[in-house]
Amino acid sequence: MFDTILIANRGEIACRIIETAQSLGLRCVAVYSDADRGAKHVEMADAAVHIGGPAPADSYLRGDSIIEAALTSGAQAIHPGYGFLSENPDFVDMVEAAGLVFIGPSGDAIRAMGLKDAAKALMEQAGVPVVPGYHGDNQDPEHLAGAADTIGYPVLIKAVAGGGGKGMRLVERPADFAAALSSARSEARTAFGNDAVLVEKFVAKPRHIEIQVFGDGTRAVHLFERDCSLQRRHQKVIEEAPAPGMTEEMRAAMGQAGVRAAEAIGYKGAGTVEFIVDASDGLRPDRFWFMEMNTRLQVEHPVTEAITGVDLVEWQLRVAAGESLPCAQEDLAINGHAFEARLYAEDVPKGFLPATGTLTHLAFPPGCRADSGVRAGDAISPWYDPMISKVIVHGPTRAVALTRLDHALARTEVGGTVTNLAFLGALTRHAGFAAGDVDTGLIGRDLDSLIAPPEVTARHKVAAGMAALDVLDRSWEQGFTLWEPLARAVSLVREGAQVDLTLRAHGPDHQVWSVEEETVVAERIGGRWMLDGQPMPQIAVAEQVVTVFDAYGLSFEIVDPLARAAGAIGDGNLVEAPMPGLVKAVLAGAGQTVAQGDRLVVLEAMKMEHALLAARDGTVEEVLVAEGEQVEAGAALVRLAAEDG
Repeated sequence: MFDTILIANRGEIACRIIETAQSLGLRCVAVYSDADRGAKHVEMADAAVHIGGPAPADSYLRGDSIIEAALTSGAQAIHPGYGFLSENPDFVDMVEAAGLVFIGPSGDAIRAMGLKDAAKALMEQAGVPVVPGYHGDNQDPEHLAGAADTIGYPVLIKAVAGGGGKGMRLVERPADFAAALSSARSEARTAFGNDAVLVEKFVAKPRHIEIQVFGDGTRAVHLFERDCSLQRRHQKVIEEAPAPGMTEEMRAAMGQAGVRAAEAIGYKGAGTVEFIVDASDGLRPDRFWFMEMNTRLQVEHPVTEAITGVDLVEWQLRVAAGESLPCAQEDLAINGHAFEARLYAEDVPKGFLPATGTLTHLAFPPGCRADSGVRAGDAISPWYDPMISKVIVHGPTRAVALTRLDHALARTEVGGTVTNLAFLGALTRHAGFAAGDVDTGLIGRDLDSLIAPPEVTARHKVAAGMAALDVLDRSWEQGFTLWEPLARAVSLVREGAQVDLTLRAHGPDHQVWSVEEETVVAERIGGRWMLDGQPMPQIAVAEQVVTVFDAYGLSFEIVDPLARAAGAIGDGNLVEAPMPGLVKAVLAGAGQTVAQGDRLVVLEAMKMEHALLAARDGTVEEVLVAEGEQVEAGAALVRLAAEDG
């Protein structure tokens, strides 16, 4: 076994790898960009090397700098994590040419699975079922459209070098094919430097079930399945293992297919074989097809670890050091059920827009595993994926595990940025999901109910008011008039609406609050504040924002009466950047007439393209940005001429 490894990654996966490696007595070297100088993974590592600027292309994608860091720090092996260079076969070759060990598969194995069309052909030869589709070299738009007609609509256009939903478009009518193809190619070119696509049959009630495999270069085993059907925009939201409704017959068939796939390419290390399953008639062993193989550790690997008791990172390290498979297939068994929810900084009601901000507060409840690469005080950077944490739970049955996930999410506390926490909580209580009746279209069908705004009660407002007036941990001098206790007022703002509250104190442990037309009594009993007889929620205050940790986190701004300014908040004619990003395309020009919903600017942020649309009919008065420009959140992009009247 080597004694020092370098982790060529950042965030939660770097922290995850460091934990296991250090538990085995290995010395860990981290790498970091300018944006990650004080990051959690840097603090956890035994040593850290700076490798460049905040953009991935200037740091985490610089293979030469990473290899140099490994050599100068005394590392004998490099663990790539996932993302960045983890599936780059040229990087693997560079690592091995430098005399270092790559903790993962060979470059040839990655190449074999790197292009979806070639991988599908290889899987057909290995006897693995594949989805009907066109995976050829002819990329002429007319030829691709003809292939789609032959396959039959609806179809999926997928980037050959794709992943994570990038370069993927669903096309339901022939008339929409050309525009979807152009959009998919543009996104694929940006994300992967390769705009080649394939066309596949779209499965009507699809489930996304994947098989965790592990090989030593000769033999392979599978560690059963994960169900990743709960997705939005082709990105996984909640994963679980095992898959609900799975039969032993189908599990055996899928597991054998996964092992055949791994052994066909001499796979070494942890990998995932992803299948699309037609669940329109239950789970049947003749209704699953190969989609792709991810030649790396997956984000959702903790649920497999929870049900098998296997530390997959430990297995990676041992096999990379020359050991054979740690156990045989018959030694592996499923114990209970596990879920993983991906907690992101994102604005769900605004279309899951990635968010930034400083985490003013971050806490997870006992009883769950929280894999996180950030701490309170850390910034969610616009340069990288906005994941805050993965929340993982395990239980003896699916029902128990789901209840534990629901409780864990309800008790997770995040302050300083908007998150998808309430959305995740709503999913845990979705009747169909609770019953195991899931498919990849569930979120899209029921989105409105899943993003319903929380109920903000008078108790929530009073809790925020108590924090704003700083009367939680100390009593203020009780003033009085001739007739009644002295009143104190405070104003808060919740999502643009002002909330006015008045406090009347009847001693250090008894307060009466007026909230609009309601009254709430606050009493301190046994050192704890009770609001109308119910325990007051936990609270965090940062600068002028109070976060009440109930209903998955409710934020209130404290209004400074001396700084309160009157006046209009804007004329509504500006199109502004909802987040920091790169202006990918400007589609409007001065003097152009536009209609509501027209695309004006395409912004690239956090590895995704976002089209900014005209909010109304009008005429473009001024374009304020140029293609290729980096903009901050709130930057003015396009101005429409003011409406008459």
